[in-house]
Amino acid sequence: MSKHFDVMQRMEKERSFGVEPDPIDDPLIRRVKVKGQRQKRWANDESLRLVQQIFLLQTEEPPRVVVFAGIDHGNGCSQICASVAETLAQHARRRVCLVEANFRSPALPEMFGTTNHYGLTNALLEKGPIDSFAKPVNEDDNLWLLSSGSLAADSQNLLTSERLRERFQELREGFEFVIVDSPPLTRYSDAIVLGQLSDGVILVVEADSTRREAASAIAANLRSAKIPILAAVLNKRTFPIPENIYIKL
Repeated sequence: MSKHFDVMQRMEKERSFGVEPDPIDDPLIRRVKVKGQRQKRWANDESLRLVQQIFLLQTEEPPRVVVFAGIDHGNGCSQICASVAETLAQHARRRVCLVEANFRSPALPEMFGTTNHYGLTNALLEKGPIDSFAKPVNEDDNLWLLSSGSLAADSQNLLTSERLRERFQELREGFEFVIVDSPPLTRYSDAIVLGQLSDGVILVVEADSTRREAASAIAANLRSAKIPILAAVLNKRTFPIPENIYIKL
C-alpha cells in the first residue's frame, strides 16, 4: 500500500474519533484541507496554502508541471485547478498556463467566461506555437487558459500521441508553471498518461464520498507508474459549527 495513502488512512481514523489530526511532517505529501463547500471558486486561503507548500518552496526545486486529478467524478477538481492557477499567477508574478486536459467533461472555459472552440486538441492536430492556442484570462496577462478545444468522439486518443509529449515540452519552455485539469482516475487512465509528462499529481478526494479502497488502488497505480503524489486535497469537508466561527478557534 502507498505510503501516501497510509497517511490519508491515519487522518481518517483520527477524524472518526472526532480528533483533528496533528500536522503531518512528510516531505512527499502535503495535506491541504478545505473548510466547507465552495460554489464558484476554491477558498482563497486554501489555494494560497497549497501554492505556498507546493509551488513556491524556497528550499528545493518546486514542481512546474502539475496534474490535478479527482478520484471520482464531481470531486471539485476543476474548481480547485482554477483557483490554484489564479492564486499562483497572482503571487508568483510569472506566466502560468491552466490546461484543460479533461476531454470528457471540460468545465474551465465556462468558469472563466470564455470559449472552448480552440485549444489543446487543435494544438495536437495543427501547427503553430503553443501559446497561439491559449488565451490570457487575467488583466496582467500572466494567467493563460489552454482549453480542451474542438472535441470529437476520438479526441481522448490524442492524449496517447507523441505530439502530446512535444506540446508539453513547449508548455514547460513557454510558461513558468503549468496546471493541468484531468478526468477522474477511477473512470479513465488519462491522468496516468498526463502524470508521466508532469512533475507529479495532486489528488482531489471528496469528504464523505470517496471510497478508501478506490483511493488506495489509485495510489498504487500511480506508484507503479512512477508518478509522484505531491499532495492529497480533502475537498467539500463540512463542519458541525459555522465556518466563520471555526476558523477563529
